[in-house]
Amino acid sequence: MTTPNKTNLPTGQAGRRKFISQTVKGGLAVTIGLSAAAPLLQSFTTNKNFTPGNFTTGFDQQPLPYAYTALENVIDAMTMEIHYSKHAAAYSKNVKDAAAAEKVDMTKPLEDVLTNISKYSAKMRNNGGGHYNHEMFWQCMRPKKENNAPTGKLLKAIEGQFFSFDNFKKQFAEFGKNRFGSGWAWLYINKENLITIGSTTNQDNPLMDIAEIKGYPLLALDVWEHAYYLKYQNKRADYIDAWWQVVNWDYVAERLHSFNI
Repeated sequence: MTTPNKTNLPTGQAGRRKFISQTVKGGLAVTIGLSAAAPLLQSFTTNKNFTPGNFTTGFDQQPLPYAYTALENVIDAMTMEIHYSKHAAAYSKNVKDAAAAEKVDMTKPLEDVLTNISKYSAKMRNNGGGHYNHEMFWQCMRPKKENNAPTGKLLKAIEGQFFSFDNFKKQFAEFGKNRFGSGWAWLYINKENLITIGSTTNQDNPLMDIAEIKGYPLLALDVWEHAYYLKYQNKRADYIDAWWQVVNWDYVAERLHSFNI
C-alpha cells in the first residue's frame, strides 16, 4: 500500500497525518490519525458524560425521522416498519426493564451505562446496545439522493486518508460483508484519536468497555438479517452496496465536528 496524501482533518489543525493499520480481534481496523490537539475520550476511564455536543441517547425510543416509505427502493417500507416498530421497540422496552431492575438512573444518558457495560447484566448489554445502535442507525440515513457523498472537510479528510471516497466505501463495506453472523460495521474515533473502520458482533458498539473495538461512533451500519432480508434475502453485499444511497453524510459530519469542539 502506498503512503496516503497529507490532508487537514475537520479539526482545522495542520500537520502530518499517519495511515496506520492495526489488527483487532474483529479484523483489520483501518486507522487515520487526528490532530494531537483533539480532545481525548475521557470517559473510557471515568464515569463522566463524555458524549460530544448534543449527541446523547435516552432510554425511550424516538420517532423515526422519516416515513417508513422514505428510503424506497433501497430499504422497503415493510422492512422499515418491522425493524423500527418491532425489533428496535423491543430493545427500548427491554433496556428500560433492565435499568429498573439494576437501579440505573434513566434521567442520565444511556452512554454512561454503555461505557461501563461490563458492570451490568447481559440483558443490559444486549438491549442497551440494541437501543443505542438503532437510535443512531435511523439518524445515519435519509431519503435517497443521487450521487450521495460527503462534502467539504469530511470529504477532503476521507479522500486524503483513504485515497478516494470509493476506496473508503470498499473498505467499510468489507467489514459489513465479513462480519460473521449478526452485527454492525462502524466508522468511529478510537481512544488514540484515530478515525477507524471496524465491526462488532450482535448489538455491541464501540462505546462498550468490553467491545472488540472501542471509541466514539460516527457512522453505523446494521448487518443483522432483519435489516435487509425481506428485500435482499441472503445477499448482504447487495444491501450494503445499495445502502450508500441513503447515508446521511450531514449527520456524520456533525458528529465528527461535535467530537472536535
